[in-house]
Amino acid sequence: MTADHESWPTLDELLREEAELELAGLSETDAYELGQLAVAAARDQRLPVSVGVWRAGRQLFHCGLPGSTADNDGWLRRKGRVVMRFEHSSLYLARLCQDKQVTLTERFGLPASRYAAAGGAVPLRVRGTGVVGWVGVSGLPQLEDHRFVVDILRRLPR
Repeated sequence: MTADHESWPTLDELLREEAELELAGLSETDAYELGQLAVAAARDQRLPVSVGVWRAGRQLFHCGLPGSTADNDGWLRRKGRVVMRFEHSSLYLARLCQDKQVTLTERFGLPASRYAAAGGAVPLRVRGTGVVGWVGVSGLPQLEDHRFVVDILRRLPR
């Protein structure tokens, strides 16, 4: 494992984190408020990120903040596809691939042009239902993207 990845959470820690972030529900209004909460926090910190919230294959929220680019939007969608394919955070898949010393393409045959095993997208798991969507940011180093999203999700009522 490279030094860059030594401070990453383990796969078990990421699984526990996902379980901790389970929601009671996720309506369109909830998704909008989640997006607004993320944008407000990013603006307060002057972060150059794109923010997205998706549910049931539908984008319910998107905002590109100053300093973000169309490239961030592309990364955001690619990370989100990983979440919906595997029902785990994109950082979980990045860590899995890093631990196995393989790429997402080598391990699962998924094209890098459509899927990115890079931190920043987290599943929106609803109690009694499972994964219904995802929330993500792109624009920071991947571990920072992931930590930002987790921090926002921890602010939500359970």
